Amino acid sequence: MIKVLVVDDDFMVAKIHSGYVQRVAGFEVVAVAHSGAEALRSVADLRPDLVLLDIYLPDMDGLSVLRALRTDDQPAAEPDVLVISAAQDLDTVRGAVRGGALHYLIMPFSFDALREQLERFRELHERLSELPGDAPAAQQDVDRLFGTPQRGASTPKGLASETAAVVQRVLQGTEGDLSASECAQAAELSRVSARKYLEHFVATGRAEVRLRHGGAGRPERRYRWSR
Repeated sequence: MIKVLVVDDDFMVAKIHSGYVQRVAGFEVVAVAHSGAEALRSVADLRPDLVLLDIYLPDMDGLSVLRALRTDDQPAAEPDVLVISAAQDLDTVRGAVRGGALHYLIMPFSFDALREQLERFRELHERLSELPGDAPAAQQDVDRLFGTPQRGASTPKGLASETAAVVQRVLQGTEGDLSASECAQAAELSRVSARKYLEHFVATGRAEVRLRHGGAGRPERRYRWSR
């Protein structure tokens, strides 16, 4: 279970947010804090994985709590933080980003909005646990953790993944390069369709293209799979 600390000075709001969290599978609320000092004590004592942090607190603002969580004064735990607040000024939002907050939800928000963020956090939590602690991270591991689309990982709208796989096999099975017409014949597609997939592979870095100049007319585009 992912342990969550809910921090909000309003008792009713804190109760609502806690109820939202409990409705998402894999999460449990371990405590509720109504002040900055109480939040810091709870983090030190309970070591939550995630803090839902309000900005408006009676003793210190949420950004000060966020900064305190990132200093040596809190050596026992370094939880991730999701800011949830009615504060909409850009300085506060920038402060949350610079302080290392995962995201910033402006109140009021729906259960679905919070659930989406919690599910993203759960996915990140699972990805981190999958990585070996003593091994260097590869770039694809880092891209996955930061949510960066992997090059060529998906087929854009209008292109079918099954057809893309066919064109890929043709490219990979060809010695040297080939034209869109030659690819279309091998893949049993129209020339226009074959070229769309070939250009997609070029755009995503999985194929290379060169121009072959011949007689009159435009140069021919020749494709090959990137080795």
